Amino acid sequence: MSDQQLLIIDDDATFARVLARALSSRGFEVITASNADEARALTRRHQPRYCVLDLKLGDENGLRLIPELQALVPEIRVLLLTGYASIATAVEAIKRGAHDYLAKPVDADAVVRALLDGDTSTGEDDVVDAPEAPLALRRLEWEHIQRVLTECDGNISETARRLGMHRRTLQRKLSKHPVRERPEADD
Repeated sequence: MSDQQLLIIDDDATFARVLARALSSRGFEVITASNADEARALTRRHQPRYCVLDLKLGDENGLRLIPELQALVPEIRVLLLTGYASIATAVEAIKRGAHDYLAKPVDADAVVRALLDGDTSTGEDDVVDAPEAPLALRRLEWEHIQRVLTECDGNISETARRLGMHRRTLQRKLSKHPVRERPEADD
């Protein structure tokens, strides 16, 4: 059943355990890692077909791990999960080789769909659709901060310098979850 082997990489042990149980019940043979070093070792040893990777692994950035995993297992399908979704990180994840990108909280069925569906999508334009209505100002700020943070490879100090704000102010903004869009009620 190695064609259904899945590696979950997440530093939140509770989330990883719950997701592993849910995906095991859906036919996957699940192994888990809590950091990048453990993930590399398990990938070398087990050659998993699928991977669910958290964007933030303690002090490490999951984006950096995507090309490394693909170098070890070229056919691996990587799904990036994050609690801090932004268009910039979604685009960067796809550029680095992730097959899909989902924002937490996410249910196991959505994870399975993302892992198994969409093998034919290769273009970046297919991944992130532009919103039909303009984004709220707070959401635009969040997207801009995420884009600059991605450009700075996750370096908070450099990002704050480029944005012209105090480092603590940036950390405060980053500690908040992204602004959710409210659908229009006139449809």
